[in-house]
Amino acid sequence: MTHARTRETTSARTSSRATGLWLVGARGSVATTAVLGLAALAGGHAEPTGCVTARPGLAPDPMPDFEDIVVGGHDLSACPLPKRAEALADAGMLPPRLVTLTRDALETADAQVRPGHDPARAEGSGQATAERLAADIVAFRERHSLERVVVIDVASTEPLPEPAPEHDDDALLLAALADPDRAPLPPSSLYAYAAILAGAPYAAFTPSASMALPALARLATEHGVPFAGQDGKTGQTWLRTVVAPALAARHLRVLSWSGTNLLGGGDGATLADPNAVSSKLGSKSRGLQAITGTDSTPLHIDYVPDLGDVKVAWDHVHVEGFLGSRLTLQTTWSAYDSMLAAPLVLDLTRLLALAHAAGLAGPVPELGFFFKDPWGTGVHDAAAQARLLDDWIRETGSRASASGAATGRSHR
Repeated sequence: MTHARTRETTSARTSSRATGLWLVGARGSVATTAVLGLAALAGGHAEPTGCVTARPGLAPDPMPDFEDIVVGGHDLSACPLPKRAEALADAGMLPPRLVTLTRDALETADAQVRPGHDPARAEGSGQATAERLAADIVAFRERHSLERVVVIDVASTEPLPEPAPEHDDDALLLAALADPDRAPLPPSSLYAYAAILAGAPYAAFTPSASMALPALARLATEHGVPFAGQDGKTGQTWLRTVVAPALAARHLRVLSWSGTNLLGGGDGATLADPNAVSSKLGSKSRGLQAITGTDSTPLHIDYVPDLGDVKVAWDHVHVEGFLGSRLTLQTTWSAYDSMLAAPLVLDLTRLLALAHAAGLAGPVPELGFFFKDPWGTGVHDAAAQARLLDDWIRETGSRASASGAATGRSHR
């Protein structure tokens, strides 16, 4: 099994599991659903259905419980979390009863949201911006006496940057950060860099550039930061990585796999931009191509405003069978996408906290189970990913427990 590199540390840790969840895009639909869901679970108002880490036997002692998690984040939106939750309830996604029961928790979390990075209004260098964002994370950690803070980017998908080889070189990356006149880093990469500066485990739940820049990934590893990504595998792609290996196991040849997405809401509006949608189309196709061995995987995404937060996904699979026979499989997937994403955000918070407690650094390939385009691994088969994840949780839990037993001082 491949592991992230172990972080070298001489500092000890307490057995405290108090953990911060710092959301980039903290007032969006996914973040709001995650915050409300966390409060509902911690308050005993709901069952953790859909949370992978809530399965029996998969909660090692060092992993934080839902009630151990405190929420904050960055956002440019001025719409407070309770108002966003009310809007999602009016749209039929969130149960109104839970909005009422968790209002205090939503208000408490909203009070911890700080202004994010707006490239249109930013002044000064990228380094100064990242340091300001990192200071918010550190202050949040210290204010709440947290053992650690996990940063998860759930902001809207951004257009991929123009090829910039200088960002892949460590020295030139730092020069670009220091010089406002150089080509700026994408906002998602500045947030990722801020997580590194704050010593915070990090996950990219979107296909934006973020930690995918090699120089940033190296820097995170050197600074003892475990990270995972990229682009949350919530619905259609998850189903694809379940079905495609089954066809391969039967030695059936996929001739083509065509797909369509219909979605409204803020995500749909963002992906209506051809520049923004290109990264999403790439991340949704690469795993399928790796499993099936075919490049014939056309996919397009259409913005349908009246669908709101509902996402509809169609797939048409054309397969060659015995003696050249043909088989056709069609699937339709319809769900509130934020309801699929939110429990995975909570899972990643708990698991990256566990990785940090165990002293891991760099990409954590076993968390590829949660992503369309996983870093550090070429495994896309959902069943194989699940087995790797289960083994990793147990082994890392044992390592974190041993680390905690052998040390007695808090590490921050």
